[in-house]
Amino acid sequence: METGFLNRNSGIPYSVYVPSNYTPQWKWPVILFLHGAGESGTDGIKQTAIGLPQAIRLRPERFPALVVMPQSVPERPWIDPKWQALSLAALDATMAEFSIDPDRQYLTGLSKGAAGAWYLAMSAQSRFAALAAVCGRIEPSKTSSASWEGIPTVSFEEAAAKIGPTLPISVYHGDADPTVPVEQSRQMVAALQKIGSSVRYSEFAGVNHNSWDRAYQDPAFPQWLFAQNRKNRP
Repeated sequence: METGFLNRNSGIPYSVYVPSNYTPQWKWPVILFLHGAGESGTDGIKQTAIGLPQAIRLRPERFPALVVMPQSVPERPWIDPKWQALSLAALDATMAEFSIDPDRQYLTGLSKGAAGAWYLAMSAQSRFAALAAVCGRIEPSKTSSASWEGIPTVSFEEAAAKIGPTLPISVYHGDADPTVPVEQSRQMVAALQKIGSSVRYSEFAGVNHNSWDRAYQDPAFPQWLFAQNRKNRP
């Protein structure tokens, strides 16, 4: 069985990380990772360079799971329903190809990908066992609003209501982020807490937009993530 970072395509280029000790005799967790704007493209490779993929390359023993890494084009955000459907198609194709535990599907993303993860959680929160959002936004920025054109957006309160209080969520953000204001995460966390969510929030003092190295390379991240199981959700 071939392992490592494998190139695939299901209407969208994506990479699948397969642990070196993968065996189809065991049902494996799976993570859907949505990349940031800088990794957009069509080569199917750039999205494996930073964030969660980098953390896996550094410490693969911490991530006993398959990881699906689809790639979107620069012109469109992950909040676009079309690209969300394509990311789920990559996840579905991986679940059909490999032995996956359907109750241990996890969703995460950074920056552009975290925005996509928030919006995907609104429509597919019952599918996932947990969500981890790293320096993501709910509201479009003035500089990126054109790419969000034609896509319905929501308020923090509306987003929290759609996601609901039972999905385990971890949020990470640097308080010196010049690209996505930390208030985006603060307000989203507050809205979730208001409806009874036990959302976990980590804010990194003095950290700019790159809060993903701190988030994904923290050994507590995979420990928390893999402890979540859809069967245990209320």
